[in-house]
Amino acid sequence: MNYLKLGNSDLMVSRLCLGCMSFGDPASNMHAWTLNAEESETIIKHALDLGINFFDTANTYSAGTSETYLGRAIKKNIARDKVILATKVYFNEGNLSKKAILKEIEGSLQRLGTDYIDLYIIHRFDYNTPIEETMEILNNLVKQGKVRALGASAMYGYQFFNMQLIAHREGWAPFVSMQNHYNLLYREDERELIPICKQQNVALTPYSPLAAGRLSRPQWDARTLRSKTDKTAATKYDLTQDTDTHIAVRVKELSDKYGVTMTQIALAWLFAKGVTAPIIGATKEVYIDDAIKSLNISLLTEDIKYLEELYTPHSIVGAI
Repeated sequence: MNYLKLGNSDLMVSRLCLGCMSFGDPASNMHAWTLNAEESETIIKHALDLGINFFDTANTYSAGTSETYLGRAIKKNIARDKVILATKVYFNEGNLSKKAILKEIEGSLQRLGTDYIDLYIIHRFDYNTPIEETMEILNNLVKQGKVRALGASAMYGYQFFNMQLIAHREGWAPFVSMQNHYNLLYREDERELIPICKQQNVALTPYSPLAAGRLSRPQWDARTLRSKTDKTAATKYDLTQDTDTHIAVRVKELSDKYGVTMTQIALAWLFAKGVTAPIIGATKEVYIDDAIKSLNISLLTEDIKYLEELYTPHSIVGAI
């Protein structure tokens, strides 16, 4: 496993981040395909054994049980200071208001079983709370030692820039990472958000790097429980299936050319684009084994061009 510093922070993270949305009580009514506590620990332990030290969850994943399962698994299998735990706040009452953040951080700390969070991420931009209010309370959490570094997730470039501008103006902690929606089938953030991040040395840790599996298999649809029930993924990708299928075909062609999997090609493309650590969701150990092999692939310039040239503009998904 390789490790990089996360943006301008002192956090050293593995080049792959294990996304924990797949872990949690299915009875929470968020997703029907999440793994129970024992199954979750098996995946988390396997990731740890392979050198992954970066884990991403959120306060609302499976009604908080994702955080609970992750916290328990970490406590049983590794020293707390050997891992980087990231969790998020926004999809809760009050969104990013001072009152809401103060409440949600305590809940996350309790569920994770820790007294600090390495990377605290705002899950979306809050249109109803003044930026100054959000950035000040986030800064206070850093000063109090409850949070080591701050991250942001899907939003428009100007929104992210304005939040960073206020943080710098007031001498508050800025964001060191951006968890945006980015893969070969969705590249809209290449217009503004990603250039802003690169200009400010903000690390890219994109979610959905495999387009919910559509970049990891020859066929567009799968017969898994997730594919049958994940309406969010269908909303993101199925409307552009006619054009995007051709991009997935090219991923398959390159995977055949180099004797690797489609997953490895899709992730190698992200690394070639300057991504620090894509967030991979895994419900089976073999999915992690597959993803790690992408670290050994260096795509040629002509490969990258071949993968990218069929892309057409898409409607915004994630920032809204």
